[in-house]
Amino acid sequence: MGWCDDPKAKKYNKLVKLPHKFKTEKLFKTNNTYDIILVLNYNSNPVRKNKGSAIFIHVAKKNFNSTAGCVAIKKKYLKDIASKVSKKTLVKIY
Repeated sequence: MGWCDDPKAKKYNKLVKLPHKFKTEKLFKTNNTYDIILVLNYNSNPVRKNKGSAIFIHVAKKNFNSTAGCVAIKKKYLKDIASKVSKKTLVKIY
């Protein structure tokens, strides 16, 4: 699976099957940062082209390097959060 981050695509900022003819973020990383992904509903209803896509909360790298716009935290904390959220959960990022 992938997440389309190509503003030219009809499925921009949506989950897509791979391979996909437009640019996508593969939802598999060998560094395990995408073992757990919580999709933030940023720019999702309605989707606006070039306003941002593929913004997730995911597992942080061991050295906590910066992300390309996501939020990354330790896997054990992400597991805890994932067990408590629902579609109605509001996430505030400060």
